[in-house]
Amino acid sequence: MKILVADRISPLGVDFLKKQDDFEVVEAYGSSTQELLDISKDASAIIVRSDTKITKEVIAGATQLKAVGRAGVGVDNIDIDAATEAGVIVMNTPGGNTIATAELTFTHMLCGTRPVVRGVTSMSDGLWERKQLKGAELRFKTLAVLGLGRIGVEVAKRAKAFEMKVIAFDPYLTEERAKELDVEKVELEEAFIQADYLTVHMPLTKDTKDMVDEAAFDKMKDGVRVFNCARGGIIKESALVEALKSGKVAAAGLDVYEQEPLPEDHPFRGLENLNLTPHLGASTAEAQESVGVEIAEAIAEVLQGGRIRNAINMPSIDPKDLLTLQPYLDLCHRLGSFARQSAQENVSSINITFWGGIVDFDSIPLTRAVQKGWLAGIAGDGGINDVNAPHKIKSLGIQVEVTKSSSVVDYNELIEVKTLSSDGMARSVKGTLLGKANDPRIVEVDSQAIEVRPVDLLLVVRNVDKPGIVGKLGTILGDHGVNIANMSLSRADCGDLALTICELDEEPDEEALRMLEADPDIMEARISRQG
Repeated sequence: MKILVADRISPLGVDFLKKQDDFEVVEAYGSSTQELLDISKDASAIIVRSDTKITKEVIAGATQLKAVGRAGVGVDNIDIDAATEAGVIVMNTPGGNTIATAELTFTHMLCGTRPVVRGVTSMSDGLWERKQLKGAELRFKTLAVLGLGRIGVEVAKRAKAFEMKVIAFDPYLTEERAKELDVEKVELEEAFIQADYLTVHMPLTKDTKDMVDEAAFDKMKDGVRVFNCARGGIIKESALVEALKSGKVAAAGLDVYEQEPLPEDHPFRGLENLNLTPHLGASTAEAQESVGVEIAEAIAEVLQGGRIRNAINMPSIDPKDLLTLQPYLDLCHRLGSFARQSAQENVSSINITFWGGIVDFDSIPLTRAVQKGWLAGIAGDGGINDVNAPHKIKSLGIQVEVTKSSSVVDYNELIEVKTLSSDGMARSVKGTLLGKANDPRIVEVDSQAIEVRPVDLLLVVRNVDKPGIVGKLGTILGDHGVNIANMSLSRADCGDLALTICELDEEPDEEALRMLEADPDIMEARISRQG
């Protein structure tokens, strides 16, 4: 398998890959767009930092591509949507540069509090500006941290050591976690209002783009200090320029920008109360070695069939957890396939419900298994995997809802896949695992109890509940050379049709199915393929 290292990473990471027997490692630093397109055609994985752009065109041309690895945190140089649609895993290394970025953030905070940069420059120019360079203290000031992930947490720890009050806005932060970190959880507007210092540690998304804009600065105290070592564009640059000029923002420090390198004529240059660094967040020897080795190990593990670490566009599952989940994943895949063939077309929503012990598992991989099963067998579904299945389901206009129920059921674990068509028709199938061998079973179809193994080939029949139906099935299938491996029956209730599902060794030909459908007592006869 060919691994293309498109940007320079730690030599230790490259050496690690070269020592693996399975890989051909190609180092192609500084490649042009066309060179990248040519050299990536047969690549199984591509490793980048921030320089090389993995575009939609690169992904489309790399037909063997399985993974893209970013030695660092930000993945805005990778077309995530295109990668997801193609089933390509995108991974980053969020832990490797955590300390480096947190320390740089705090360096900016200190330099924005004490005029160290101007002091150094003026001393080099032969000046002695002691009286002009009055600063402030961090102690007892309020620091608002927007985004309390790995880096945000490390910044908060350092702020607490300086006796600062720390407040945090993060949609995913729980009260328990905030209490554990000794920070106060607040809403975004309150963070703006209370902050003496404000630092952002969030990814750049449509939700965080220009999060700190003119309206945000209007809410802040006069003399607030603002810092960004995360991603350019979270703080609106034009708004920050005006806030610095007006004195609303006393000082700011930036390591990242909307356009990098920062243009020579950018209005940021020349503002005395703004300190600029050229995207140095991960630029320490320790961080570069760490992220290089980490992404090399992660790429190798994925290509060799191991666990997936720090994936951006799919859940990461530990191999031990995967071993436990595997029987359930297979069951979910088969239930999804059965449900699609029952509903046939015009489905607007898929509702997946879990009961029993399985509710303690992560439902994301189980849900994706249902989606993969649903897509199995559809024309043109090549390359369906955990990465792109949700995207393809969404592109069909189907909404997926997941419920974990605490209701008591007759099984240790129970999974239901229920579909609703645009015409209002609802169909459902429930399944479970039986015994120590974890044998999969379908145990209910459209509210009718039945027990059948979801083998690769099933014949589903709905018929009038009267004598002779089983004989007709056996005769017609036998005459056409089809052996019934097993047959499960569900009696009709309150005038409904009876349900018969046969496990088959061979697939009936069209004539056999026509004969079954032509019988006036058989309302439906269809093949359901579960493989």
